[in-house]
Amino acid sequence: MLALQLDATNQPAAAREIPTPAPAAGEVLIKLRAAALNHRDVWIQKGQYAGIKLPCTLGADGSGEVAALGEGVADVAVGDAVIIYPGLEWGDSPVAQGRDFRVLGMPDPGVFAEYHTTRASYVRPRPAHLDWAQAAALPLAGLTAYRAAFSRAQLRAGERVLITGIGGGVALTAAQLCVAAGAEVWVTSGDDDKLARALALPVGLRGGANYTAEGWVKDLTKRAGGPFDVIIDSAAGPGFEALVDAAAPGGRIVFYGGTRGPITSLTPGKVFWKQLSILGTSMGSLQDFDAMLALVNDHQIVPVVDKHFPLSEGEAALRYLANGQQLGKVVLDIA
Repeated sequence: MLALQLDATNQPAAAREIPTPAPAAGEVLIKLRAAALNHRDVWIQKGQYAGIKLPCTLGADGSGEVAALGEGVADVAVGDAVIIYPGLEWGDSPVAQGRDFRVLGMPDPGVFAEYHTTRASYVRPRPAHLDWAQAAALPLAGLTAYRAAFSRAQLRAGERVLITGIGGGVALTAAQLCVAAGAEVWVTSGDDDKLARALALPVGLRGGANYTAEGWVKDLTKRAGGPFDVIIDSAAGPGFEALVDAAAPGGRIVFYGGTRGPITSLTPGKVFWKQLSILGTSMGSLQDFDAMLALVNDHQIVPVVDKHFPLSEGEAALRYLANGQQLGKVVLDIA
């Protein structure tokens, strides 16, 4: 089978023929139809990810058809259209992942390949309203976004939500999920063009601001009619205190990434006087995954796909994502 593999950090990923895996007991073999990129794949390639073990087939997000069953599998059938839970070994606690939890695509073989084996318990029916690419765009982004907004921030209908960095796949999916749940969603970006493109999408955003503009918090809270009950962030860094300023009393700030680095300034009084909750989150459990899929199915949510590449051009797809011009998910089409 053809697979996109990384042999060493700071090197191009290579599309090459490798042996097709066979499903072990309790596993299924998936003939992949599409796979979506995440920034995690770029960070691994750059050597900016913990515990890197190479060579490995990259990729955590995939959709396809069940091609073969391992011994003892009875709850799925050959030919079923499925999407794949993008993690392994979450553990028994809903509070946080266990020590053995890991994400597909390093160190375990990922889904940037024509075939992939995984436990039967890790596949779910593909939402019927989604095509292969849209379904592949959903798992990691949808799971991370759902846990951030609902499991951690406990979002309620009617609340005012701010989502930062709207060009990213998780941020855009979080916006869709929050709108579907009855929230009023506002967004930020550091790029005026990307912000305009996001606001033009038919996902129900109320408005937004460029976070590099002077006084953006004051301007946006005025336009939104007040501060924000829930703020979902992926950047942290020196701009984090502005999110504290934008939060309503009793608000919840949840972040799932730190692309802008450490939080360099945070005035304690702003946090405790406002009774704020600052929450960390990462990925999610199978229960989060199932709840996310239920919301997607109930509201017919369609993930935003920015650009398609064939599997054989996976390195070009990684470079496109690394350049940061995407709005939504970048997908590999797998014949």
